[in-house]
Amino acid sequence: MPGDRVTVSLDDDAKAALEQLTEQTDESRSEIIRRAVSFYAANYESAKTSDSDDLQTYYQMLTTGEHVLLDVDLLHAFLNQVYDGETGDSEFLQTVDRVAHYHSQEYAERFDSLGEVLDWLSLCGFLTVRKTEGDSYHVVFPSESLRWFMMRFIQGSVEGLPFEIDIEESVSKVLLTERDE
Repeated sequence: MPGDRVTVSLDDDAKAALEQLTEQTDESRSEIIRRAVSFYAANYESAKTSDSDDLQTYYQMLTTGEHVLLDVDLLHAFLNQVYDGETGDSEFLQTVDRVAHYHSQEYAERFDSLGEVLDWLSLCGFLTVRKTEGDSYHVVFPSESLRWFMMRFIQGSVEGLPFEIDIEESVSKVLLTERDE
């Protein structure tokens, strides 16, 4: 059953992708293009929202092998084993500090502000951030142990960045304010 015919101009990237898909699937170019249009139509809202940028970032983070998906209950169970409500296991803290130091070097090349660092950590799911006045941010953590862990990590990972942070702790939130060195 013949359908509507459409002529499409492909750039080099699209042409290469189409050729690769025809080799991988043994389907015709027409069938692949029909499926692509149907898929795009079914996922149009997701592709056009800002969440799609986050999804692309998640994908990149996971495919590098540097990040993993972790059940939040498992994370909390782990942290509860190394945090007693006031302090933490010293060997664990040394490891956290070493990881934070490594990230501080990475962040120095990548981020210029506290807001950028917090947005990144928010994307990773460790906290929720809301910008307030000026360079201040309300940061909310899902548990006390995650708050303890992430505040130590944040303090260590912003060393070497072109700002200092002031910390004001409340019951369920932390107010972080960026100030020039």
